[in-house]
Amino acid sequence: MNQSVLVKRVRISDMILKVLIYLAASISILLLVGIMCYTFIRGFSSISLEFLTTVPSTLKGTFGIAGNLLNTLYIVLITLLFATPIGVGSAIYLNEYAKPGKVVRAIEFTTEILSGIPSIIFGLFGMVFFGTTLHLGYSILTGAFTLTLMVLPLITRNTQEALKTVPESYRSGALGMGATKWYMIRTILLPSAMPGIITGIILAVGRIVGESAALLFTAGSGYLLPKTAAGFFDKIFQSGGTLTIQLYLCMQKAQYDESFGIALVLLVFVLAINMLTKYLSKKFNVETRE
Repeated sequence: MNQSVLVKRVRISDMILKVLIYLAASISILLLVGIMCYTFIRGFSSISLEFLTTVPSTLKGTFGIAGNLLNTLYIVLITLLFATPIGVGSAIYLNEYAKPGKVVRAIEFTTEILSGIPSIIFGLFGMVFFGTTLHLGYSILTGAFTLTLMVLPLITRNTQEALKTVPESYRSGALGMGATKWYMIRTILLPSAMPGIITGIILAVGRIVGESAALLFTAGSGYLLPKTAAGFFDKIFQSGGTLTIQLYLCMQKAQYDESFGIALVLLVFVLAINMLTKYLSKKFNVETRE
């Protein structure tokens, strides 16, 4: 037997490319680790119970992000309340009801264009339409409506891809047994695609939490906590700055310690979202293989 067939030929070009690939990967990892470590070192000293449970007060001499945490939670919940049913419903229509053609391609193309529009333009539109035309002003509701437009493409596209992963035999089998199309979608397709849909929703939460440009024009920068139980409902019609807005304002005032404290809270939140997304994706792949 010719031994040359069993011996791998090492090419210099392959070695160079391999080194460059490992170098690029190492630089990416080092940048991520460097940013995380620097943020942790600078921001850890600012994290305390008072920091997480109070609001900024000149009279009391305190600085906290409790109001911003509540505003962020409000905007996330209200945005998902509107964006999730619209995004999932749109994906179901495009994938299960609409006939492939120019209309579907036009809708999908428009969705992709919408996802690429800079967030500052969404903020400008939200301020003019929701804030001025609908007289909502600077409020959490205005910010949530604006972010709904921003995350709709993300939820829609992820739901479409999740529905496409469901085997066609599931559809034909259910319809062949006499089930209606909506019953088949509700009881078979959606449960099978649910992990992928949830992954898209979690990714949308990550974008909502990290958004600042659009909220500067729409939600404002209020940070006070409601004083009464009824105030929790009225809060959505009032100005409310999220964590990213407060981070921006702190940097403007050269409050660097507080800024890195907020950045650390945001970083932990985003890391938790990414870990949850990876867990759901892995679970989805396991169930598919089985």
